Amino acid sequence: MTTTADAPPSQSFHRSKLTADDVQRRLRYIVEKDRLVLDDLPRRFLETFAAILTHSNYRQVVDNYARITARCANCAPSCQIYQHTHAPHDVPCYRSNLLLEVYRRHFTMRGLITTRLLGQEYLTEDRVLEMASTFYDCTACRRCTLDCPLGLDHGLITHLGRYVLSELGLVPRALVISVREQLEGATHNTSAIPLPAILDTIEFLGEEIRDEKHREVQFPVDQPKRDFVFFPAVSDYLMEAETLMGIALTMHVAGDQDRWTIGSQYFDGINYGLFYSDWILERVLQAELDEARRLEATNILIGECGHASRSAKAFAKTFGGADAPPVVHIIEYTYRAYKEGRIRFRPGAITERVTYHDPCNIARTGWVVDQPRELLRAFCSDYVEMTPHGADNLCCGGGGGTVSVDELRPYRTGVTGARKAEQLRATGAKYIVAPCANCKKQLRELCEDHGLDMQVVGLHDLIYRALDLE
Repeated sequence: MTTTADAPPSQSFHRSKLTADDVQRRLRYIVEKDRLVLDDLPRRFLETFAAILTHSNYRQVVDNYARITARCANCAPSCQIYQHTHAPHDVPCYRSNLLLEVYRRHFTMRGLITTRLLGQEYLTEDRVLEMASTFYDCTACRRCTLDCPLGLDHGLITHLGRYVLSELGLVPRALVISVREQLEGATHNTSAIPLPAILDTIEFLGEEIRDEKHREVQFPVDQPKRDFVFFPAVSDYLMEAETLMGIALTMHVAGDQDRWTIGSQYFDGINYGLFYSDWILERVLQAELDEARRLEATNILIGECGHASRSAKAFAKTFGGADAPPVVHIIEYTYRAYKEGRIRFRPGAITERVTYHDPCNIARTGWVVDQPRELLRAFCSDYVEMTPHGADNLCCGGGGGTVSVDELRPYRTGVTGARKAEQLRATGAKYIVAPCANCKKQLRELCEDHGLDMQVVGLHDLIYRALDLE
């Protein structure tokens, strides 16, 4: 039997004597100092947890999970972090139980009675900081959920734990700074790219396509009542030019030049809220929806970005209502155009060995798995698969927003991405196709740190080279 959401937590807590510098030394990431308040940390954690349980639909899930003794460790073999460290604290169900035990002790009748009768103190500053550390050790790839015999979504528990911690100021500073610029800054995007720079970039890319492919390809901006309003990861405008060129050329060849547009008031598909805060997730997604409605677009088209795709696909109607525009992934669009015969490829256009990395956010549920493989096999003469792959893929090692925290690079490439590096080396591939901005950054750093002579590209980078323009 559980209490109501406002059940009073235990009263016996020591007041915090930690400083922000103490916290930084004990955690692997930089906390957001200007929001961090360390006084009475356990009590504030419980108050925040109670508020989230009251004003969201997490309570039912957490209550169900808390009734399960999730300590079988069947998830351990599927966790690439545990398989590298063999540390008990890296077993996914151990991590989930850190938060579930707080719920059992402080939000159920049995836990409250036990705590008060026996005078046991469970939630302490050390336990809060342990959660803050271990929840960001996890890449939230959710591979462990495939092997949990009880159906626990450990990635969901990790996200919820981060959500509670973020309201206390315990959150990677890199994520907070990017989101602040996206929601409140002058540029309204995570990379702080001003609109004139975006316009100059797409004009230059159009000229490049004209010079290389002899096609007049446009990047339309602010065109109303189009079928698609396009949101790539904004970093693509700086770092993934060939991906954008491949997308624009694909739409041109498919005869859809006049069916898509980029918005000038909001053009960033990145949504870091998926990693740590539902409040941020909703605000960022609302900006996308507002831009789509301003332009009266029929669909939202997301570029090659895993978390941008998942956050929009899974939550557009949650936060935008039943009339929210449908969300289409760019690979879905390209695959459909290929199957309809509106684009063709030159067989064998890519002769080097190619392998494909499945971004967790689009592959774990089976959403985008087979489509890119069929496209690649149409123009690659030497395509090889990784093992495992598809919905059972290994994470790149930088999931859950950790790739954005540069201070974590030694951990990301040396621990969370170690098995991925072995998997890549075994393929002997020249090109690693990774249709996700975060995966591309992580995989490139993996190749650098593990001495892999491989090139990380987007799917549309190769499509740009393989399209049959005749």
